[in-house]
Amino acid sequence: MTNLTLDLETVNLTDDQYYQLCIKNKNLRFERNANGDLIIMSPTGDETSNRNAGLTAQLWLWNEDKQLGIVFDSSGGFKLPNGAERSPDASWIPLEKWQKIPPEERERFSNICPDFVVELMSPSDSLKATQEKMQEYLDNGAKLGWLINRKKRRVEVYRQGKEVEVLNNPSTLSGEDLLLGFVLKLAKIW
Repeated sequence: MTNLTLDLETVNLTDDQYYQLCIKNKNLRFERNANGDLIIMSPTGDETSNRNAGLTAQLWLWNEDKQLGIVFDSSGGFKLPNGAERSPDASWIPLEKWQKIPPEERERFSNICPDFVVELMSPSDSLKATQEKMQEYLDNGAKLGWLINRKKRRVEVYRQGKEVEVLNNPSTLSGEDLLLGFVLKLAKIW
């Protein structure tokens, strides 16, 4: 399984057309890069899907306790300031930022970049493309991001204004200053 990128230079889907394409093809996962190219992503295998559900559940439970923001799973889409439309595997937005988004926009793909993003590598993902996506999140306003590579048991930590930190086989990850008190336990993610 690999991802497929379609150059749509001659089509130029409007935001509404892109949204309708996503709604009418719920069995497919789409993203759109800053050039407007449509990326058709392979579904993950059951193993990766299960691990991603566990990751999102840990984030959601922490947020349910703290009530500091809004958590999204991999089906949520965001229109980044550079025009790309991305769907991180898990993400979080502070409550005050979420409250500024008009309710009608929340029903579609909000014009916002999450403050926190996670990408969990699946067998169909390219490391280079996923690293570029992580950098794109930072360039568009994300403050903290984790690229989790289960196969190599490695995590790349992305922070605003800092070099990428590579952690080999960590047992936990800290939400640092952004997600105060959040600790992701990786035992069931690996």
